[in-house]
Parts: sequence; C-alpha cells; structure tokens
Amino acid sequence: MTEMVNVDIQRIMEMIPHRYPFLLIDKVVDITIDESAVGIKNVTMNEPQFTGHFPQQPIMPGVLIIESMAQTAAILVVQTLGEDAEGKLVYFMSIDNARFRKPVVPGDVMHIHVKKKQSRGPVWKFESEVRVNDQVVAEATIAAMIRGN
Repeated sequence: MTEMVNVDIQRIMEMIPHRYPFLLIDKVVDITIDESAVGIKNVTMNEPQFTGHFPQQPIMPGVLIIESMAQTAAILVVQTLGEDAEGKLVYFMSIDNARFRKPVVPGDVMHIHVKKKQSRGPVWKFESEVRVNDQVVAEATIAAMIRGN
C-alpha cells in the first residue's frame, strides 16, 4: 500500500535544516512515499531576492526555483527514509536539462512536482517540474546525496 502524506511548514523545518530566507517551500502535499511529491511555494513581493532581481520588474531567480525543487525532493527523501534521516543534509550532485519556460513573479503559486527516477544508497535522482496555473514554467533533472549531520 502506498502512503499519501502532506507536510506543513512546521514539519518541514523539523525535516530539513533550511531557514528563512533560504527556506523556499511552504508545504509539501501529495507525497507518495518513495515515488513523488508536490511542494508549494507562495511567491511574495517581500522576499529579499526581489530587492535586486529585478527591482523594476521582479522575477524569481532560476537558481531559487531549482533550489525549491531540491527542497521538495529532500522532503520526499526524508519522508521515505523515516526519522533517522531528519535534519540530515541533502547535497546537490548534479542539475541536468534545466529549462525555464516562463518567468515566475510575485503573486504566483509554484507547484513543484518531483518524481524519483532512481535511488542507489545515499544518491537519489529526480525529474522535476514547476507549474504556475497548470503551466510548466521550469523543469530539471536533479541528483542529490543524503549525508549525516
């Protein structure tokens, strides 16, 4: 049987070490253990990156979109591995085929879809895409390694 789980912001902060201003997901929904998850990021004008990227026309930086994919994937990894994995770091190993299809701006709600492609030991690989209003705005294949504290 596949377990479906939703994770709120308080639980996210127990599971991964990221904090403001670098905690880039607000909740994770529709987690299917060892398979997939959907992160939610509410993009707001009061976030620090918008003071410089770009003040006259704020756009969510692509690297932060990729980071939101990684944080969503980290929640899936920790949820799959259980309590022993909580608080451990998940390091990027690679980012492949990253594409940015449309700018993400304040007021948008990012739905960050991650799907496990494979896992071997501590190394996990994911297909990821971000949607705003059901339209794909970014996609990438990411690989990461979970490490002890």
